[in-house]
Amino acid sequence: MALGLEVKSDMLWKGIVAACPYLLCFVAVLVFLEQLSYLKKKGPLPGPTFIVPFLGSAIHMIANPTRFWAEQAAMAKSSGLGFSANYLVGRFIVFIRNTDLSHMIFSNVRSDAFHLIGHPFGKKLFGDHNLIYMFEPEHKDLRRRIAPNFTHRALSTYLLIQQKVILRHFVKWLELARAGSVPLRLLCRDLNLETSQTVFAGPYLTPDARWQFNRDYNLFNVGLMAIPFDLPGFAFRRARFAVGRLVETLTRCVSQSKQRIRAGEEPSCLVDFWMQDALHEPAETPDLEIGGHLFDFLFAAQDASTSSLLWAVALLDSHPKVLARVRAEVASLWSPESGEPIAAEKVREMKYTEAVVREVLRFRPPATLVPHIAGKDFPLTECYTIPKGAIVFPSTYESSFQGFPDPERFDPDRFSEERQEDRVYKRYFLAFGAGPHQCLGQRYAINHLVLFVAIFVSLFDFSRHRTDGCDDIAYVPTIVPKDDCTVYLSKRCDLFPCF
Repeated sequence: MALGLEVKSDMLWKGIVAACPYLLCFVAVLVFLEQLSYLKKKGPLPGPTFIVPFLGSAIHMIANPTRFWAEQAAMAKSSGLGFSANYLVGRFIVFIRNTDLSHMIFSNVRSDAFHLIGHPFGKKLFGDHNLIYMFEPEHKDLRRRIAPNFTHRALSTYLLIQQKVILRHFVKWLELARAGSVPLRLLCRDLNLETSQTVFAGPYLTPDARWQFNRDYNLFNVGLMAIPFDLPGFAFRRARFAVGRLVETLTRCVSQSKQRIRAGEEPSCLVDFWMQDALHEPAETPDLEIGGHLFDFLFAAQDASTSSLLWAVALLDSHPKVLARVRAEVASLWSPESGEPIAAEKVREMKYTEAVVREVLRFRPPATLVPHIAGKDFPLTECYTIPKGAIVFPSTYESSFQGFPDPERFDPDRFSEERQEDRVYKRYFLAFGAGPHQCLGQRYAINHLVLFVAIFVSLFDFSRHRTDGCDDIAYVPTIVPKDDCTVYLSKRCDLFPCF
């Protein structure tokens, strides 16, 4: 019997050895065809001539995304074409630097042109029915139904919630700062996550649900930056399952909100405002579908806002004259010692503070790239057609440094009533996107940033813990200062407000 097994093993080994040349030839043919396909799609575009088989530039992109995208931008600029090519894990990509071409992509999001994907492998993460994958008329109808969430009345309701959460976290920050410098990235992330949870789902998330929510959202965030291997044990797989649990949690919030609004209660959070309107619709939207859309909102609000809060602190620290003007304006309208929250009309009067916020968004747009996939061959210019299936990356970051006078200078006055560069050069300000999928919640986002800046500069004296390259850009996946915006904090006022 042992002899028989030995013979079988020997035969198997000989079979493997005999098959190796054929297997190697097969792999070589695949590599050759992949290279040929890439070169055909690339055409005259600047980009690598040869690609790493099957992976392309994926390792380079994940290891150092800042350098990778800077190189794509440099190639696009130096070629004069305004766009460049590369290859990532079996997908041909086109990077768009030119603003007019970016607008062409944004304005042609439809079933027979470009599909917004949010992430190169977003459908696996977010599901097919995510808001960003919708087209007209379904998408247009959903935006109409979402609009009541961002009325003046709704935004005024959110202001008090936002301020309460901000203050709770600032008290914690001050305690942490007693031990020395504090990196703000994770602290801002937690602040934003609680703000989003409380504004969107209000009283419907229990403490246990919030804990699990935070854990799952962290798994999701890690998966966004991981190699997209949808296999057990990999971060991408854990992220995909986490999204399902997050949507289930938010779906339960929708059900509870419907019961509350049916009972005649006044809206106290975003989902309440939505349900107040949705319950009058002829056809009631399933709770699970609304829960999925709530997750879309939370994802859109979370990392982008974290990025902007960090850059606001970093840029105010490096521009003391701007900081002094913000403090003077806020002090003329609100005092921490008053014990009162900042009223909605006072927020609207903070013109210079809002100009600072808009300049932060221009100077460091949080989502620097907005990936789309070509649903069919699309003629981008007279000399180049984007092939079907290509992933296209319009760069909001590169557009921010085109058009505007002296774009490399941080200058909030460009958004003043006198200069009105936000109107004159509106085409180049793409922090909130453009076209049919332009961000619906941009007023909410700006309010949140204005509140954060106003309260932060009023309550804290702060300075950066400066190190070499601390202001360099890091992708996480939105952009943040490389040092996570590490600062020293001390109390500026005698008494923190309590309301």
